[in-house]
Amino acid sequence: MFGFILRALISAAGLWLAARLLAPSVHYDTLTSLLEAAFLLGIANAIVRPILIVLTLPITVITLGLFLLIINAAMIELVTVFIHGFTVHGWVAAILTAIITGLTGWVGSFFIGSTGLEVRRRKV
Repeated sequence: MFGFILRALISAAGLWLAARLLAPSVHYDTLTSLLEAAFLLGIANAIVRPILIVLTLPITVITLGLFLLIINAAMIELVTVFIHGFTVHGWVAAILTAIITGLTGWVGSFFIGSTGLEVRRRKV
């Protein structure tokens, strides 16, 4: 549970960064709506995204994985449908938001590990 909360906070940081970098296209009203969007994005990525990846596997293989950006953008657009204080205007902004959120998640996973806060031991 702690790992999920930590990942949701990292996702919130990615959404915040996307809102700062893509200011007119990505907007959140309050910090609460940003945290709700990050929480719902985590749930959508855990439940809906794997189903979409399996269903779109042929086109993902044909595009050499680039279609995964469209799937990630669709997850962000899905979040905007349910969270009214978080808006993304257009697919280009959703794709750029997915890239920014993915990069912050990647950097966050480097520091916290794959299952949560892992202790990194130095091999002697």
